[in-house]
Amino acid sequence: MALLEVKGLTVGYGARAVLKELSLTLEPGEMLGVIGPNGCGKSTLIKTISVLLKPAAGSIKVEGLELARMKPEARARLLGVVPQNPALPETFTAAEVVMFGRTPYLGLFQNESPNDWAIVERAMRDTDCWEMAETYIGEMSGGERQRVLLAMALAQEPRLLLLDEPTTFLDINYQIETMEVVKSWKTAGEPDKPRAILAVFHELNLAAQYCDRLALMSQGRVLVIGKPGEVITTENILRAYGAHVIVMPHPQNQLPTTFIMPNS
Repeated sequence: MALLEVKGLTVGYGARAVLKELSLTLEPGEMLGVIGPNGCGKSTLIKTISVLLKPAAGSIKVEGLELARMKPEARARLLGVVPQNPALPETFTAAEVVMFGRTPYLGLFQNESPNDWAIVERAMRDTDCWEMAETYIGEMSGGERQRVLLAMALAQEPRLLLLDEPTTFLDINYQIETMEVVKSWKTAGEPDKPRAILAVFHELNLAAQYCDRLALMSQGRVLVIGKPGEVITTENILRAYGAHVIVMPHPQNQLPTTFIMPNS
């Protein structure tokens, strides 16, 4: 059974449809990357699976269960989200924000346990932000906030992780480090509770290097879905982005690498 099944999803803002009968599946133990030009519906897809937007049609199931019908606490234990540019409380410390990830496991008026704090510390160490534990969010750069957001999602201990451009604001070294953390998290799940990741990417080469499969979107639909080498081709990129590129195999792992062709 697929861990995530999106079927016939149609979502709009007012009369304008952004997602149009979109379908995809996410298998246990898989990282599926969603790529496509700006405005094609990538972030809308993440928001809809996160139950922030209500679809006009279609269904979203996790392990065969309708996601929208789950209780919020059950859904929060199953689904972790790293959104784009969320509003964070600037007078809270990084550790306090990461502790929000433990909320689904705390009862009403229940204080955090030593185990909760141990999970928070591990998540912050994994994302290289533990040294900023006592730093206020308002004093942090965009890249530092992004690492705190990822730590909060990991502290939530979900089965399914949704990432909306997770390397936004990060320097190249932190981009690679973040993707390695995410990759390690995916493979660390228990055999009877495998994990999976659905991630939106702006950077095609990063997506190709880390994702098991890619879904290329255009105008609210999935044009093609498959392994990176099947999806990232000169023809598919021209069709989706209207851009002329050269696609060559990476010299070390043969995965597709995209180069922009100058006009002159």
